[in-house]
Amino acid sequence: MTQVTIKYEDGQAYERGMGIWSQLVGQDFLEWLAPVPGLRWIDIACGTGAFTELIKQRCAPSEIQALDPAEAQLVYARQRSGSSGATFIQGDAMALPYEDGRFDAAVMALALNLVPDPSKSVSEMVRVVRSGGTVSTYIWDLPGGGFPYEPIQTEMHAVGMTPPQPPRADATVMAALERMWKDAGLEAIQVRKISVKRDFRDFEDFWSASTGTGLLRPTIIAMTREDVAQLQARVRTRLGALKNGPVSHEAHANAIQGRVPKI
Repeated sequence: MTQVTIKYEDGQAYERGMGIWSQLVGQDFLEWLAPVPGLRWIDIACGTGAFTELIKQRCAPSEIQALDPAEAQLVYARQRSGSSGATFIQGDAMALPYEDGRFDAAVMALALNLVPDPSKSVSEMVRVVRSGGTVSTYIWDLPGGGFPYEPIQTEMHAVGMTPPQPPRADATVMAALERMWKDAGLEAIQVRKISVKRDFRDFEDFWSASTGTGLLRPTIIAMTREDVAQLQARVRTRLGALKNGPVSHEAHANAIQGRVPKI
């Protein structure tokens, strides 16, 4: 399987494809974290601000700093009415532009495996969080079939294609997450699997949301019309999608949280 470098240059398409998935998982994730009000948060690799918006709406933060390398994503994030008051800046998850101990909570949603060195980004999260603060993430369980686009990838493979895969899938399994959190010196580590279901109006809604940007789009664009139709028919069958009827699909993510040791 081919690993690809994923670049998101269309905030609106990303929001429709992955931003909605992120919020579905993020709701359960925040309930699990159960943070107290008034914390200073940093949302790393924030994308379109989907999870940033949840923090703002559900956690009564005193501050939210949100960072992403893609300016196109940040343009969309800054326009979200639900994240008003958050500060969005362009930056690198492996070299956060903040002083030590600046925040009470650092989070990364669906992005740890997209960072060239995941362990370094975890170390940076720990660095910018105060003693006793929390560091957490949730990420699609890629080897475990948790990725929202897995039905399309599976059927690509079935017809002899090499489906594109997100990078560093090994960093998304629970054992790897626990190892990174322990190596970073975090304590009181907890893990959880989060499963969510997303409803689509019909198969076309699922297909366009899943192939409109990011991982699958270049491959789909390069296919012939006939091959795309064949692939769509197979995916439709896999999902049990009736013609013009609603479609539901489940995905799952691995989540982890830990505490910076108290001095």
